[in-house]
Amino acid sequence: MEVRLRTGRPLRTRRRRPDQRQPRFIAPALLIDHRPAVVELRHRVGDWDGDLITGRLNQSAIATLVDRKSRYLRLVSLPARHDAQAVRDGLIAVLDGLPPTVRLTLTWDQGAEMACHDQIAPYLSEGVFFAHPGSPWQRGSNENTNGLLRQYFPKRTDLSAHTEADLRAIEERLNSRPRKTLDWRTPADVFREGLAL
Repeated sequence: MEVRLRTGRPLRTRRRRPDQRQPRFIAPALLIDHRPAVVELRHRVGDWDGDLITGRLNQSAIATLVDRKSRYLRLVSLPARHDAQAVRDGLIAVLDGLPPTVRLTLTWDQGAEMACHDQIAPYLSEGVFFAHPGSPWQRGSNENTNGLLRQYFPKRTDLSAHTEADLRAIEERLNSRPRKTLDWRTPADVFREGLAL
């Protein structure tokens, strides 16, 4: 009798370590090591961390953009799909609505949804950068904000049910919430100060 694993497969599949994964992008991508050093200091508004929050069975998603200095949040609606073209179009629409002075850098993980990163890069004066595989702490602002967002977008729910109005209301709620890390100022206040510089 043939011995099988609990999953029904005859053998375990060997998994690659994060640092051995193949690149997912055709266009060359810049790792976080090439990002301007000033981004790490959080001294200026306009350096964004980005990610996807996915819903039930990864069939729905919302993209999140968080400014590293102010923790100001922008949510990107992806109601129909979240492939590279949909993410590109959603991010460009949001970035295009921001003043050029606060469109400096974007840091993302190496998800396939960013395969069109070279088409997003022209909207950021200093470019798009990618965290090392399996290193979510390199985009800590975004990871922490995604944790806050899960109270509004629980895991295993259909995120396409949330309207644009819903997303704007949630943005407003989090951007108006005082943060200890900002000396009890709100992300909106710190972001506005950065706009005025």
